[in-house]
Amino acid sequence: MAVPFSLQVDGLIYRVRNSTYGQFPLDVTEHDLRQLCDATMDVFRQQQTLVRIQPPVNVCGDIHGQFTDLLRIFSTLGPPPEKKYLFLGDYVDRGPQSLETVVLLFCYKVKYPESVTLLRGNHECSNINRVYGFYSEIEQRYHQADTRRLFDMFNQTFAWMPYVGLIGDRILCMHGGISDRITSLQQLNELRRPLLTLPSPSLEMDLLWADPMLDIRGVEPSPRGAGVVFGEDVVFQICELLNLNYIIRAHELVLEGIEYFADERLVTVFSVPRYHNQMNTGAALTIAEDLSHDVTFFPPT
Repeated sequence: MAVPFSLQVDGLIYRVRNSTYGQFPLDVTEHDLRQLCDATMDVFRQQQTLVRIQPPVNVCGDIHGQFTDLLRIFSTLGPPPEKKYLFLGDYVDRGPQSLETVVLLFCYKVKYPESVTLLRGNHECSNINRVYGFYSEIEQRYHQADTRRLFDMFNQTFAWMPYVGLIGDRILCMHGGISDRITSLQQLNELRRPLLTLPSPSLEMDLLWADPMLDIRGVEPSPRGAGVVFGEDVVFQICELLNLNYIIRAHELVLEGIEYFADERLVTVFSVPRYHNQMNTGAALTIAEDLSHDVTFFPPT
């Protein structure tokens, strides 16, 4: 894909990585953001809805606008394209620097499309990020611009994000979780895009919202009010149906950064520490060529 001539991705990466919170609106213009979203959307359109990824690859869970922790991940594990990354969604909201976070990740996606995979999380939906911080951050930091236009531009880009990653044909990855609506890998690859608002109930909603739950069988409506909760039996069924070694998902704060479920056939990873002032540890998974994984922890500082 040809990057727009006037979009200087290398310069934008440098400015974002070296800016401070107060400098960002001066360093990155509304015009820069429009061009970046257009270029990123073009890359997402060319990808499958189910993205096949060959290991080794680093897998990261929720970032939630904690930009300094994203930089810490790259500093520890290595930046793209030196290392390959799969991010499981929830880039924006709650943390103080959603804009830096999503702009840097979009830049890497445009510059290194084969080295960076960005899946959609439930916070990459306008009905959520309108409420939990992203809209107000745009409004506060680009107060001279048309806030609604910038907000819509980002969400139109989010709507083209893929839902699912498949590592080495044997590890299925998504933001939220699974449900009994899954029938095949082909079905996952044919899910609808772009969707600004997810239909409910739907498999798309489950992939972005579902959670594992002990002591239940099958699936039940989620107490979150969106998606489902699923038992260990559903994990075993989906792994057998799709010939999977295991499943990786994000979406839930786990205090140690990683948590196993269903005899380690499902792994939850949450990548940023000190989330919402809690003393949790962040973590990232490194999937090796033999599909085993190592864990890198990011303790609170």
